[in-house]
Amino acid sequence: MAPTIDDGPAPNPTVAPFNTGLNGVNQPVNLLFRDVLWWSLGILALIVLGIRIIELSWAKLRLVMSMSIPGEKQAYWKLKQWSWMPGLKEKLMYAPLWKKRHNREVRLSSAVNMGTLPSRLHAVLLFAYVGSNIAYMFFLNWKNENKYSFCAELRGRSGTLALVNMIPLIILAARNNPLIALLQISFDTYNLLHRWIGRIVVIETVIHLISWAYVQVADGGWESVKHKIFHDRFIGWGTIGTVSMVLIFIFSASPLRHAFYETFLNAHIILALVAFIGTWIHCVAASVEGGLPQLPWIIAIMIMWIIERLARMLRLAYCNLGKRGYTEAHVEALPGNACRVTMKLPRFLNVKPGQHAYLRFSRLSPWENHPFSIAWYEHEYEEEALPFSVKETLSVEKTKMNRKPVATTVCFVIGAQKGFTGKLYKAAEAKPSRAITLRAAFEGPYAGHHSLDSYGHCVLFAGATGITHQISYVRHLIDGFNQGIVATRRITLIWTIRDFEALEWVRPWMDQILHMPNRKELLRIKLFITRPKDHREISSPSTKVQMFPGRPNIPMLLMKEVHEQVGAMCVTVCGPGGLADDVRDAVRNAQKERQTLDFVEESFTW
Repeated sequence: MAPTIDDGPAPNPTVAPFNTGLNGVNQPVNLLFRDVLWWSLGILALIVLGIRIIELSWAKLRLVMSMSIPGEKQAYWKLKQWSWMPGLKEKLMYAPLWKKRHNREVRLSSAVNMGTLPSRLHAVLLFAYVGSNIAYMFFLNWKNENKYSFCAELRGRSGTLALVNMIPLIILAARNNPLIALLQISFDTYNLLHRWIGRIVVIETVIHLISWAYVQVADGGWESVKHKIFHDRFIGWGTIGTVSMVLIFIFSASPLRHAFYETFLNAHIILALVAFIGTWIHCVAASVEGGLPQLPWIIAIMIMWIIERLARMLRLAYCNLGKRGYTEAHVEALPGNACRVTMKLPRFLNVKPGQHAYLRFSRLSPWENHPFSIAWYEHEYEEEALPFSVKETLSVEKTKMNRKPVATTVCFVIGAQKGFTGKLYKAAEAKPSRAITLRAAFEGPYAGHHSLDSYGHCVLFAGATGITHQISYVRHLIDGFNQGIVATRRITLIWTIRDFEALEWVRPWMDQILHMPNRKELLRIKLFITRPKDHREISSPSTKVQMFPGRPNIPMLLMKEVHEQVGAMCVTVCGPGGLADDVRDAVRNAQKERQTLDFVEESFTW
């Protein structure tokens, strides 16, 4: 017999078919779990929507019934609620994951920030979502004796689930997500879910790669894996997408994310785009006719991502360009390492209390943008002919609300930290006047879906620059009381600051509030100065505005308000995580009084 040339071992028929295409993939079950996962998310959204409709209807009824009656006649709304609601709020809705810590950051050292813990309700949702993905992932044919066929099934399942989860991943990351307003769930909650779903996607993608590589190594060794990655478009771009996702996973680890947030954010956007492109080419270049079945999904994902980015650009253009010019920001460096930023927008924007916006400044990393609460806003109205008499002047004031608003001025207080905010403060401080005017961009307003109008009693806690969130509600509620369109009859503002210098942050706006009609009838202000330089400076000008040294005893303060409660009560907090956790804990303990007591926390965790 003539000798033959050895071309290497022939492909193993029990291995080779299962490292490419849909061979060994259980596509019907994959599509079943796709439908189950998407339907479960849709049903959850419908349930939340139904709950929100009931809550809004109840709040509207309470507002209509209470806005024209005095506080002492709102006792019905003080007590009227389902008997099981206080217990549900205490044990689930407002409960932290374990004892007390929720928004207070977990730090291993001053430089190592591990982030925050989810609430108990968030943890239940995350446990259910992660658990369902694990169940879907490993619902496999464990009796399959061919381990390579088994790996192919796992490869198909993990790849399918990764792309299925990328749909909600993209939706939850969007600032212009319509579900925020529809379901009235804060972007902070969506951001939490986005991070956890992102981790699931990365893990499923890595399992997808490992399942393929295991079969490929068995078929042709590690050299064949290397050859496929560098010379096969299908495998190569799939690997690029996977590596991009793994890098996102690494960089998004809490210590790195918090230490280098601005770098992380820019890298996150670039790597996400690379991952999308890699996944798209991976699906297109498959040996399957017409591409992989998941191709329409990645196309939909890229379309949603592009649309959301375009929406941001359009919102930026609309807010900052108009017939009256472009947006400028006047930045003042204030005592206490903070800036007061006044932005004059070239057009009218309908700003509501509790809203925030993303700000950019020219000459100060203009590609970076960060969210800040809108502390104050004023509208400019179209000009009319000057009055010739006092009578005409009064007439102009009466008809002011009927005139067309043409521009809006929005104000912020920004505490100087590292990075972007530190640069902003130093730029203003370096000027002889301690102020600077910059070209700027305003993107917003966002959020503001928590209305306090139907509550007879509002208790607002603020820490440091958290006053910017609360002061907008104070102004709105007093103004609404004077117009007879809110149920609020008592407002208690409790503000904790380090020293007296912080009072300068909001002095011009607080002066306006203190001069509003009927302010004394509604508003009580309690200021707590934790590190006063001179205790003799602490004096209470009246019983309505009081100052105290040290930190507030939050449980005692809140229980006093509960014992004097007027109608339904809402407690809100905006400030450092430790303060927010203390207020949350006090609200949970106050549920034992069996009175209508709601809690809203304004936070923005990364």
